[in-house]
Amino acid sequence: MSRIGKKAVPVPAGVTATIEGKQMTVKGPKGTLGLALRDEIKYTVEDGGISVQPANDSKQARAFWGMQRTMVQNLVTGVTDGFTKKLLITGVGYRASAQGRKLKLQLGYSHDVDIDVPEGLEVKTPDQTTVEISGADKQKVGQLAAEIRRWRKPEPYKGKGIKYDGEFIFRKEGKKK
Repeated sequence: MSRIGKKAVPVPAGVTATIEGKQMTVKGPKGTLGLALRDEIKYTVEDGGISVQPANDSKQARAFWGMQRTMVQNLVTGVTDGFTKKLLITGVGYRASAQGRKLKLQLGYSHDVDIDVPEGLEVKTPDQTTVEISGADKQKVGQLAAEIRRWRKPEPYKGKGIKYDGEFIFRKEGKKK
């Protein structure tokens, strides 16, 4: 039995959830998000929340149960509060600047790295070494953060690179004479 799946997802005031065919749509102040529904799971929209239950007693239905409930929770959280990822850039000469729908990164390459910001996401650079990505869709926010981080992963000797805020980089000792 899924402990997470047993709990109904509360729907706050100002948020509406509808199920049409095999698609759930959640509308709120931050936008509209959709989720393709699984056949193994039964979804019901009640007055106070969204209930997610397995449609049958199969192993696959039980496996999807908690995950699908969490995905519905992410839709509701996304349209009410949104999601944010913060990246920190460490290194001499490494910096970032947001310019409209583009993010310009200087990461020690012979050229600048320009990254297009997808629709529905917002990128801010409060200072030259911090990048904040925010949006309603948790998957898109995480994907863009991972793509930015991929350009310069943090290295263990000097700690240079792009890391998530709060991420611990295991540091190694350098060469000894």
